[in-house]
Amino acid sequence: MNDTVMNTIAMKKHGMKKAIILAATLLISQRSLALEVFACEQEWGALAQTLGGDKVSVYVATTAMQDIHTIDARPSLIAKLRRADLVVCSGADLEVGWLPQLQRQAGNSRVQSGNGVLFAADTVSLLEKPGALDRAQGDVHPQGNPHVQFDPHRMLTVATALSARLVALDGANADGYRKNFASFKDSWEKAIARWEAAAAPLKGRNVVVQHSTFTYLLNWLGMNAVAMMEPKPGLPPTTAHLQEVLQIIKAQPVMAVMNATYQDARPSEWLSERAGIPMVSLPQSIGGDDKSTDLIAWYDNVIGLLLKVAK
Repeated sequence: MNDTVMNTIAMKKHGMKKAIILAATLLISQRSLALEVFACEQEWGALAQTLGGDKVSVYVATTAMQDIHTIDARPSLIAKLRRADLVVCSGADLEVGWLPQLQRQAGNSRVQSGNGVLFAADTVSLLEKPGALDRAQGDVHPQGNPHVQFDPHRMLTVATALSARLVALDGANADGYRKNFASFKDSWEKAIARWEAAAAPLKGRNVVVQHSTFTYLLNWLGMNAVAMMEPKPGLPPTTAHLQEVLQIIKAQPVMAVMNATYQDARPSEWLSERAGIPMVSLPQSIGGDDKSTDLIAWYDNVIGLLLKVAK
C-alpha cells in the first residue's frame, strides 16, 4: 500500500472522528438547553410537555395502568431523577412510599426541595381532609385527597403554578413558557365549558366507587358517591362488605358502579350483576385506555363514558 493511499485512509479516519465528536457535542448542547422534568404521573408529564414545548425533556415514572400508591423505587427511576431539574408530582403523600427514597438515592440537590419540586396538591385546596388521623381507618391521606387531576379547574391552577416554575428555572425562555400557558389556558377553558354543558345530565346522579380516585370528578360534576367498595381506603373489597354495599344500592337509585381501569374489575362486576346496574371503568390518567391520548382527549373520554351509562 503506497503513501498516498495510507494518507487518504488516515484523513478519512480523522474526518470520521471529528464527525463523531461534533455529533456528541451537539447532543450535549441540546441536553443543556432543555430542562429535564421528572413527572410522577402521566397527567403532570403531559402538562409539563404542553407548557414547556421543545424547551423541556419530560420523563414520566408511571403509567395509568399502575396503582400510584405502590411503585417500586427502581434503579432506572433513580438514574432519571439524578439528571432532573424539576420534579412534578401529585403530592399529598400519594407518592410517599417511593418518591422520597428515589430522592435520597439519586443524590440530586436540584430536586430535593425548593424550585426543583412541585406538588400539584400544594397549589390547590384539597377535599376529604381527615378530622383526626387514625391508621385503623385504612390508607388515609393526612393532607387530603391527592387525586386532583380529575377537576379541570384545579388542573388550570396547577398549570399556572407549573408555568411560573418553568419561568423561574429557565428565565431565558420565559416568553415561550408564558405563550404556551396562554394557549393552554384558552383551549382548556373552552374545553371546560364544553364538558360542563355536556355533563349536565349527570348532576345529582348516584354512583358506587371502588376507591376515592374519583372524588374530585364527582364533586365537579355534582354527582354523589353513595358507597365505596373498599371496606377502608386502600383495602381490597371483601365479599362481606360488597354484600353491605349491595343493600345500599337496592335502597336507592344508583346510576353505575365505577372503578379505574387499572383496578381489578371483579368486585365491580359482582355488584353490577347482582344489582342490575351498569359498570363503568374510567382511566385514571392519560394512557388508561386507547382513547385517552392527551389531556383533553382523556377528559372527553371520561365524560363520554359516564354519559353512556347514564342513558
